Amino acid sequence: MTDYDPIKQTLFDRCQQYVGQRIETAKTAMEAAQSAANEESKSSAGDKYETGRAMAQIERDRHAQQLAEALKLQQELGRIDVTKTYSIVQAGSLVMTSQGNYFIAISAGKITVDQTDYFAVSAASPIAVRLHHAAANDEVIFNGKPVRIVSVR
Repeated sequence: MTDYDPIKQTLFDRCQQYVGQRIETAKTAMEAAQSAANEESKSSAGDKYETGRAMAQIERDRHAQQLAEALKLQQELGRIDVTKTYSIVQAGSLVMTSQGNYFIAISAGKITVDQTDYFAVSAASPIAVRLHHAAANDEVIFNGKPVRIVSVR
């Protein structure tokens, strides 16, 4: 049987990189929007100045919301123990199914490790909800199709 611990660690590391990149992007965009608002100069058309500042503030607030979401994902990752081997599907488990491989952590999309595709999904995602508390050899119905759990680690 394949040792999944290094794979789980790699998936976890990639999720951390994904979140780190989202945090950095949001911070940079917030700073750029704030800088744009600060550089908006008072013109003879006062409304134009106020509109420009308001638009920059809206942009900054949007990026602040994205930053808050990324920080929440970082907290979710902090609660995951990839060194633990699970017998039932829960946050932190690596689930091999007849329909695909899932790392229950955060929604980070498809991650390829050693030429095998894994999907990093949130515990609140529809597939993770269906798989929750299932064990190897169990079968669940997802989108009207049977999904057999091959293994849980």
